[in-house]
Amino acid sequence: MSGLLLFAFAVTLSSSFEGGNIRDVQHLSPTSLRIAIPGETDQDGRNRQANWYYFRLDHVKGKALTLELTNLAGEYNYQPNKGAVTADTPPYFSNDNITWQPLTDFTYDPAAPKLVLRLTPTRDRVWIAHIPPYTNAHLTRLYQDIRRHPAFRETIAGRTPGGRPLRHWTITDPAPPASPRKVIWLMARQHSWEASTSWVAEGAVRYLLSDDPEAVNIRRTAIFHILPLCDPDGVARGGVRFNAQGFDVNRNWDTFNPRQNPEIAALHAAIAAWVKAGNPTHLFLAMHNTETAEYLEGPPSAGGGAFTALGERFFQLLTTQTTFGPTRPLFWAEPTTTAGKPGRMNVVQGLYRDFRLPAFLSEQRISLQPKLNRRPTTQDRLHFGAALAKAMWQAVTP
Repeated sequence: MSGLLLFAFAVTLSSSFEGGNIRDVQHLSPTSLRIAIPGETDQDGRNRQANWYYFRLDHVKGKALTLELTNLAGEYNYQPNKGAVTADTPPYFSNDNITWQPLTDFTYDPAAPKLVLRLTPTRDRVWIAHIPPYTNAHLTRLYQDIRRHPAFRETIAGRTPGGRPLRHWTITDPAPPASPRKVIWLMARQHSWEASTSWVAEGAVRYLLSDDPEAVNIRRTAIFHILPLCDPDGVARGGVRFNAQGFDVNRNWDTFNPRQNPEIAALHAAIAAWVKAGNPTHLFLAMHNTETAEYLEGPPSAGGGAFTALGERFFQLLTTQTTFGPTRPLFWAEPTTTAGKPGRMNVVQGLYRDFRLPAFLSEQRISLQPKLNRRPTTQDRLHFGAALAKAMWQAVTP
């Protein structure tokens, strides 16, 4: 997070709050700003990602603003690209930092690349972000709302270098089960920019702890393990994809150590403790966001294997009972994301290698959602979370 950026002009820009990250701003005129997206690189100085920005403008009521977003180009899996900020992914804006809506007046220059935004705020303060933010403060408020529910329990899997807890939530009816319960894991926010996964996780948690008769039945017949926010330090500083050491919290699930990747070390240990105690896992889902793709990926070597029927059933439920709009059929992961390079397994690949878990990875687009015919809102994500929880339970209780 950067400090307050003061200009000789009336309009000011700030990112001095949790999740803010703009550092380089040029004031081209009293109402025109050029804003360079900071981005992040990995531990090798490669794979630059510029998927996140979040800032506030003050003294702007009634002013016709022009905001030029630059420094967008990046690299993914060692291949250069134009970056994540394109004509498909204009930002959201908010007048109160609570309710967000897509910004619709913009132009995109792919040659630069550059995204130019135009807006005339109706209030004196406006927030702008790549997608609606979800911070550690949001998660703390959720925890305060649910912590006394008898079906809820929290343990701390570990702490980050910044001292923030890696929360592990368990949701199940505390009464003795009539029969063995299905065990479902749901993981969100391995990448700090992917705030939509946190809104989905909150929707799932609130539904599972609700008085809805089906939710009550799910608690009686299933155990949900929720890992709601896996990179709290990155979220706090307005990070993108990598932890403080430059390591991707969704890579390095094959080679990691507590110093370089304490987040993975703690989360892996929590999952390992469950498995090594002889407990089953019937379905594991790691949620992610991407720009325009939406898909479900199964564990390696599973095509035609033990998890094929589960994967097909889960994919069908998502497609027919939720707003999930796949851009490709269900498919199965390769053994690693980057052949021949250690430290490149994602969570699905690592958990399959270590424990043969039925682990799946989902990507949800942040661009226009065909089933909604618009870009998703936070309410859409919350509603999807409830539908996702039901679909996961149905997938393991055919």
